[in-house]
Amino acid sequence: MEIDVIYSLANEVVRLQFLAMERSLRATGCDLPIRVIPYDERQFPLPPNAEWFQSDLYGWLQGHGSMPMYRKYHCLTQARYAYADADIVFLRDPREVLSGVEGFVVADTEWSKPQYTYTPESAHLLAGYTSLWLRKIFNAGFFACDRVLYTEKAIKEVAELPEIAFTCLHDNDQTGLNLLVTRLGITPVNLNLPPFEMESTWAGDYPGDYERLWNPPGRKPLFIHWAGPVLDEDRPINALFLEFLTRAEQQEWKVMHAAKLERERRKGRWPFGVRLLNQAVKRLYPRYQVQPRKI
Repeated sequence: MEIDVIYSLANEVVRLQFLAMERSLRATGCDLPIRVIPYDERQFPLPPNAEWFQSDLYGWLQGHGSMPMYRKYHCLTQARYAYADADIVFLRDPREVLSGVEGFVVADTEWSKPQYTYTPESAHLLAGYTSLWLRKIFNAGFFACDRVLYTEKAIKEVAELPEIAFTCLHDNDQTGLNLLVTRLGITPVNLNLPPFEMESTWAGDYPGDYERLWNPPGRKPLFIHWAGPVLDEDRPINALFLEFLTRAEQQEWKVMHAAKLERERRKGRWPFGVRLLNQAVKRLYPRYQVQPRKI
């Protein structure tokens, strides 16, 4: 496929991750424009050839109380694009890697940890489409497509169907995207599976040395994705992220990251009873959650 644009999603909170992503993309030689979906109103100055992008879908999602990550749905109404989360660093030019494939393309090992790609409701529906549905799941941090899959009108009508509204509007973008794509009968082309067998794109799959795994060159991942708390761990592959930050930005990252870890340490893990209650509340009243009383 040929792609004309890169989409991403960001706000001020992930500014440093976005800057690293943008710089890594340019380092591969890719000069495509980047359209940035705003997570919220906390925007920041973008580098050249990148712009904040608005869509009518944002207001519709906000009306449903959906989390802003669902704004990725806009991409399904477009063609000839690649979407990349802000916490990605490109290692190869996406135009070159995608030139030999067609359709809806992903690159991840989510099949090895599928519990984050469906809800109980969507699992039942997905199994009704095919018994091999687990082969079709994907991580929502990167996907590319050469064709329009939905109109804005169709996305709204489908996502509001009672049997899938929770997954598509009140869970998370990953479960929603997986259901919306799979229900069309689409089998994503996963570059981490045969016949491509590109090495993993998730940083969590590399506990130690990684470069020796990327030979021959065709096995080198298109990108590395730091989904989850992988940057909280001491892994050699994390250096790939830091090298795209200036020295001042690296210091800023260290301060921000230390503060984040301290907040999480103080908050601790919510009691099991509270987490269980939250699951029930989320299903009945998607806009709310229960928090333990502060001491």
